[in-house]
Amino acid sequence: MNTFYNSAKCLVSFVYWLFIANTTFRSFTQRRSLSSFISLLLTIYIIPSFGVSIWLFCGEFYLEKKHQKIANRIRYISNKCLDELKTYKNIFQNKNSEVANSIFQLCKNRQGIYGIKSNSLELLTNTKKTIQLLIRDIRLARTNIEMVFYIWQPGGLADDVAIALINSAKRGIHCRLMLDSAGSIKFFRSPWVKIMREAGIEVVEALKINFLRFFLKRIDIRQHRKIVLIDNYITYTGSMNLADPFLFKKSLGLGQWIDLMARIEGPVAMTMGIVYSYDWENETGCKILPSLPDKKILKNDLNNMTSNIQVIASGRGFPDNMIHQALLTAIYSARKELIITTPYLVPSEDLLHAICKASKRGVNVSIIIPLYHDSILVKWASRAFFSELLDSGVKIYQFKKGVLHSKSILVDQQLSLVGTANFDMRSLWLNFEITIAIDDSIFGNKLANIQYQYISDSELLDKKTWSMRAYWTRILEKIFYFFSPLL
Repeated sequence: MNTFYNSAKCLVSFVYWLFIANTTFRSFTQRRSLSSFISLLLTIYIIPSFGVSIWLFCGEFYLEKKHQKIANRIRYISNKCLDELKTYKNIFQNKNSEVANSIFQLCKNRQGIYGIKSNSLELLTNTKKTIQLLIRDIRLARTNIEMVFYIWQPGGLADDVAIALINSAKRGIHCRLMLDSAGSIKFFRSPWVKIMREAGIEVVEALKINFLRFFLKRIDIRQHRKIVLIDNYITYTGSMNLADPFLFKKSLGLGQWIDLMARIEGPVAMTMGIVYSYDWENETGCKILPSLPDKKILKNDLNNMTSNIQVIASGRGFPDNMIHQALLTAIYSARKELIITTPYLVPSEDLLHAICKASKRGVNVSIIIPLYHDSILVKWASRAFFSELLDSGVKIYQFKKGVLHSKSILVDQQLSLVGTANFDMRSLWLNFEITIAIDDSIFGNKLANIQYQYISDSELLDKKTWSMRAYWTRILEKIFYFFSPLL
């Protein structure tokens, strides 16, 4: 009996350490940031079971041959679509403001397209009013409606959007809805899926989580984009999920979620549509492409719309690290003022250094984050960066009136970045995200007014008070900082 027990114990131990050795080897073969690699490797050996679990969930960068072929095919088709769009020469902006020139050149060289002008933008800060405006546009749609959200939570105003979408489908509008599997789990367990499909709406569960996926591919990569495209001319994007603000995560008792969305009319919707077509074909294998804008409409718009926009997307089929590079470029372009709004502040070393250097060279740098968090891990990990930021002269504001979920950057009140990406590793390296870069001082002034309102509803973190915080909190910060490259 003892012989059997000892043999079984040795076998289990051998298999266990063989698995750890294999994990280590495969970690060495992957190209990742040094801090992320070291954190993962140390975790594997300090706490083997926990480290291997993290690797299973987060460590592998799978890109199956099937998906690679799809990505290559979509890239070829979308390039043809972009070539056709380039025949509309009057919509492209060849010259940018000094502060925006670097980021627009980066996007042109890496994405193959100039910034698109002749767009009308509206900043939306009230989620209830945003959803009501969205419902109006859905009801007025003439040809097609495409949507992608990370979270669709049934109930309240979200049900009103569902009803409007169903009614539009019934009157012949082609409607497509793509939702993240994990983020929208409540939706996929609700009756709305069947009701919508019966009405003719194409509903797709993106990056579906199932038992087989757990063993064959990463399950932590999420479809985090928020895009609405109507008639290939009106588009929405920003931080808002499709959920009633009075009901969303109400059980946490943190207050209402504060979001920021941009509603855009103009030819930039075409490039947003190309991003959507990438995601749709990746999930379904079906090819869709947005229609080219009407030249007569564009001719009229050239005299009325001025905003110059670049669409920046991340994920399979898009240039690697594009959003991360765009953020770095924007920060290094700042000369006078830099305001960052983010719910999750766990920056890469490059971003952290860029922000600190901006402050040290005389830029007035402000970071606005929520005082109340829905993620304990991120809350404590972000605190580990406060000291270095404060020592560099960065002002950190903690928003008190609800959960600040807005994601925006404003550089010298001229260059604005609005979208779905957080200042954390997940958004920068893993998730499917989208950001729009806007070169427009009028829009910049509007965004500045919103951010200044956030600041007035926040409390400034005092450097002296922060330095006197309890010792046990410093220990927790260091522990969570250790895992920050993996968050």
